Amino acid sequence: MAEKKTSTRKTPVKKTVKKKTVKKEAKEELLAPVFLSSMDRYLFNNGRYYKVYEKMGAHAAEIGDRKGMHFAVWAPNAKAVGLVCDRNGWDPNANLMSPLETSGIWEVFIDDMGYGELYKYAIHTASGEVIFKADPYAFSAELRPGTASKTANIDNFGWKDAKWMKDRAAKNTFAEPMAIYECHLGSWLKPEHDKGPDSFLNYRDLAHELADYCNYMGYTHVELMGIAEHPFDGSWGYQVTGYYAPTSRYGTPTDFMYFVDYMHQHGIGVILDWVPAHFPKDAFGLADFDGTPTYEHPDPRMGEHPDWGTKIFNYSKNEVKIFLIGNALYWYDEYHIDGLRVDAVASMLYLDYGRKAEEWLPNKYGSNENLDAMEFFKHLNSVVRGRKDGTIVIAEESTAWPKLTEIPENDGLGFTYKWNMGWMHDFLDYMKLDPYFRKDNHNKMTFAMSYAFSEKYVLVLSHDEVVHLKCSMINKMPGYEVDKFANLKCGYTFMFGHCGKKLLFMGQDFGQAHEWDEKVQLSWEESDHPLNKDLQNFVRDLLHTYQKYPAMYKLDDSWEGFKWVNADDNTRSIFSFIRRDGTKKKSLLFVINMTPMARDDYMVGVPVKGRYTLVLDQNGSTEGRDVQTVYRAADGECDGQPYRLVYPLPAYGCAIFAFNEPDPVEKKKAPAKKKTPAKTAKAK
Repeated sequence: MAEKKTSTRKTPVKKTVKKKTVKKEAKEELLAPVFLSSMDRYLFNNGRYYKVYEKMGAHAAEIGDRKGMHFAVWAPNAKAVGLVCDRNGWDPNANLMSPLETSGIWEVFIDDMGYGELYKYAIHTASGEVIFKADPYAFSAELRPGTASKTANIDNFGWKDAKWMKDRAAKNTFAEPMAIYECHLGSWLKPEHDKGPDSFLNYRDLAHELADYCNYMGYTHVELMGIAEHPFDGSWGYQVTGYYAPTSRYGTPTDFMYFVDYMHQHGIGVILDWVPAHFPKDAFGLADFDGTPTYEHPDPRMGEHPDWGTKIFNYSKNEVKIFLIGNALYWYDEYHIDGLRVDAVASMLYLDYGRKAEEWLPNKYGSNENLDAMEFFKHLNSVVRGRKDGTIVIAEESTAWPKLTEIPENDGLGFTYKWNMGWMHDFLDYMKLDPYFRKDNHNKMTFAMSYAFSEKYVLVLSHDEVVHLKCSMINKMPGYEVDKFANLKCGYTFMFGHCGKKLLFMGQDFGQAHEWDEKVQLSWEESDHPLNKDLQNFVRDLLHTYQKYPAMYKLDDSWEGFKWVNADDNTRSIFSFIRRDGTKKKSLLFVINMTPMARDDYMVGVPVKGRYTLVLDQNGSTEGRDVQTVYRAADGECDGQPYRLVYPLPAYGCAIFAFNEPDPVEKKKAPAKKKTPAKTAKAK
């Protein structure tokens, strides 16, 4: 990768900026080490400087009547560090930085430097080599293939989402609907005039299009893949080189602030994928930052991923931990994002992840748990939970690691939610089967309920399931084309009835035929085909039904919110269950037929007598349709329930009925015995 500037621009972009003031010293020509105070440095070296990005990196500053940019970088083993940029001809010795005592931090002030200028650090290593590094704390970066950092102002954006932020803090996330639309911005939609791999829409344009789509469909949140700066498009943003820089592919930091602000104003939450598990070896990045393993563990058995060819953060170093924790808080505070989805958590927790026996080192107890990574997560999640502002942290964790979403005080790792990868694998294994063989795999769809409340879960059908020859979601389904769409409707209905928050990857809601490819936009033209449009309308109705009925989300983490009616009807491959919201009002009965065999005489057991209103079937919402919607339960035991509902269940039929459950009659209390008044002595 390039180790020098790739831009020919010489004149700095000057803007009105919010200045940070450095105290005037006796000798103004020299920058005294006061921008980072002794307390700042103490907190930094002890892993407690949660606003670390306010001092590290590049910031507008003043010394007396001099205006310019202050730079600070951590390079503890460097012999010297220089600031290189356009104005000094990228000379490693032109603007040498000053070391701040024993903190490992170097700083320098550059007169008259403004926003929009490219720069790097020239690290003079102990071996005498000079290496050029991008700023780990840079707020912006040069568009790839350039690798320089860019000074940027993130202080003056006019946020308009105060109501969203206030309402978010007051809500209990576990009792709220969460239907997440996972999205890769670069391939969701391309500009009309140029749909090539190097053409992207701006964050601002994407905000308008994406908010409209999410609201139309009924999604509550959008989850963005790979927003932090990364050099290689094919990494999808999971090999990060600029942890504090929204990728310049789609615009500036303020453009991304506009994106989040606009989504909030239109009722959509924003979750970012976040990658503290590893980083690439690109020469300009974090790897061997000061000529030695600085951010990574020095032992390759703990500091490198053999499968991915990337470096692993050294979670035992305070300065590394605060770089990452400060980064998480940066996205919450400066960009108002609502949640982070932490990528590849299992790779952080297990010392032997992806390694052969001789390729890893056990911990001090002789086992494979990464104790430093565990403490890192407890620290991070304790800080986020302590904010009490409605922000969340979601773990992508693929094993049965216990207490992932338990609070740290109870020896948990403290995540808000965990991706339910076990459910996902079982679900897809079942749905891919020819219906004839489903009867022998019935438990794949019921097993997840045996552990559904051991963690707080998100059910996911993510991007990972529609790449690398795994087939698109629609082409995983068996049968002819019409059968594929019918199968997917049944699968989605089961998913949205099951306990847990929900996530669908873009293109899955209209049945895109080909696998996802980051180089091209979604095949939106397919959504106009009759079967695709029908599926998209069905998913839209399902999403709006999900938001309308609290029974589908309010008690996701309790048996009070779920009850099997018949979990064992494997010979017919039919699933029936009830969802409740705790009020006994508007409970929901789900019936799903996973075969092409119609059951015109189908009967399902129900808990109460009365009206059952069909709100959604395989053709979508019943509202406004000329179809029978009201069914009445009759006497007679069925499925262990006291009453039965007769309903003609079509081939690949799915049905959701709304009904009310009366509160249990309280036993009449016996009247209280009258107390005998105490006798008083007669007066003499």
